[in-house]
Amino acid sequence: MAARGRSRGLSALLPPACLLAVVLWCLAAVGSGEPLPQYYNAIFSFGDSFSDTGNFVIINSGKLPNMPKFPPPYARCSNGRLVIDFLANKGTNFSQGANFAVMGATALDLKYFKDNNVWSIPPFNTSMNVQLQWFDEVKETVCSDPGECRAFFSRALFVFGEFGGNDYSFAWKADWSLEKVKTMVPAVVSSLVRGIERLLDEGARHVVVPGNLPAGCIPITLTMYPSEDRSEYDPRTGCLKKYNSVALYHNAMLRIALDRLQRRRPEARLVYADYYTPYIQFARTPHLYGYKRGALRACCGGGGPYNYNMSASCGLPGSTTCEDPDAHVSWDGIHLTEAPYRFIANTWLKGPYAHPPLATVVREDMVD
Repeated sequence: MAARGRSRGLSALLPPACLLAVVLWCLAAVGSGEPLPQYYNAIFSFGDSFSDTGNFVIINSGKLPNMPKFPPPYARCSNGRLVIDFLANKGTNFSQGANFAVMGATALDLKYFKDNNVWSIPPFNTSMNVQLQWFDEVKETVCSDPGECRAFFSRALFVFGEFGGNDYSFAWKADWSLEKVKTMVPAVVSSLVRGIERLLDEGARHVVVPGNLPAGCIPITLTMYPSEDRSEYDPRTGCLKKYNSVALYHNAMLRIALDRLQRRRPEARLVYADYYTPYIQFARTPHLYGYKRGALRACCGGGGPYNYNMSASCGLPGSTTCEDPDAHVSWDGIHLTEAPYRFIANTWLKGPYAHPPLATVVREDMVD
């Protein structure tokens, strides 16, 4: 899928190369094995690296160490496709749409972190609200008046997130306590709800809202925050309980907020998409899902108990890549390999890890 044309207003916000990246980067036309019914006319994606299909690479090309001057053709934080790729499957001809997701994006604005002395956040202005501003600019290229826009967006799929994981990650890096990090959750969830309402006000009807992943199971967390106290680890998974507790709190509050929003906006179909539960299942019984190398050790990395090394992270000198990525859950110590993304995408389409399953929602609307 691709958006038609370019927005003149965005040129004031971004240089030309970035404009092309953030607004017009195409999602791969791929098959998920269980295509959605022929319903949507477009897909609009917002979020961070779990949905970024190349924006960060192009925006920062030549600006950061070890960043290629021009993006590789794949430019994803994985060895293959992401969930958003599987949702944008080859069974659907998306004539218009855009992916605004950028690696490192936050639910809260950059100002929040500066005001709270969280300087561990990179100075990239790519937060949820910034992405919504980009969406406002793109809107001019797909419809000409409010009525036409509402009609168009009512037949589009919006994927809003994952957001929040980076917000909490930057707070952890600033040495915030567990109690203090948890004070962020209401602000993050409220920000997400306001963002979703902006889309609903534009005419959106189908919005998929992913929750947070279990940060305590991710190799970078296990490497950066090790503990000699074994009681801090979940004996069933090997994950750090403290970091997972924030994700659980976030997801619980998000689901409550979405339920309330659904009651206020009955014309909408809000789908909570669960990253947390399948990842925990992978960690508990990885061999059951085909992950012979487990869920806690990265495929691509620079050594150590979880194959994550900050000085030799995936793609940098000193790192190596495993021969069997599909046997791993983690690709680079932060993101997933294609195999779990494929599994999760299908569970969002058919259940049980989407509430309600997206395919069910679509079929109900087609009947209506």
